[in-house]
Amino acid sequence: MALRSIINLPYSRLRLVSKPVTILDHQVLKLFDDMLETMYDAPGIGLAAIQLGIDARMVTLDLSKRDDSPPQPLFLANPEIVWSSEERSSFEEGCLSIPDFYEEVERPAKVLVRWQDRQGAVQEMEAEGLLATALQHEIDHLNGVLFIDHISRLKRERVIRKFTKMAKRDVPRDSGRG
Repeated sequence: MALRSIINLPYSRLRLVSKPVTILDHQVLKLFDDMLETMYDAPGIGLAAIQLGIDARMVTLDLSKRDDSPPQPLFLANPEIVWSSEERSSFEEGCLSIPDFYEEVERPAKVLVRWQDRQGAVQEMEAEGLLATALQHEIDHLNGVLFIDHISRLKRERVIRKFTKMAKRDVPRDSGRG
């Protein structure tokens, strides 16, 4: 396993729509492992491949750090939300690609998610609470959507300006060509 660099707002790759994973080969499984190690190191509870600049429909999640349980990682290839409730819930969200910014986001309270596991088997899970929020947040990443797209325009523009200004002080890591 290897730690990878997480790209931050405003870099354009975060807005790419990720491509489906067609073969779960050694490279894909290694990427899953690298994603998990990177997510734990960050530390975070979820990570989409696009946050590493890789436009593959892959997500790792592990909520166990929230309650000091033993690790319970989920590896999701090609995850999709197949149903969401009309009932809504709010959680304070943050993002490894938008460090140190948190905001309440309202989303469907329950979702049914379908994905392929590390062996390529199709899995389904109904989730609620923090797990439902984390799944929606990471699947949004795969569709080029950031959690700040779910907050007010004013707050979103403020965050984008702040991170754009910070990026101008850093060495460019993204040509903007996506």
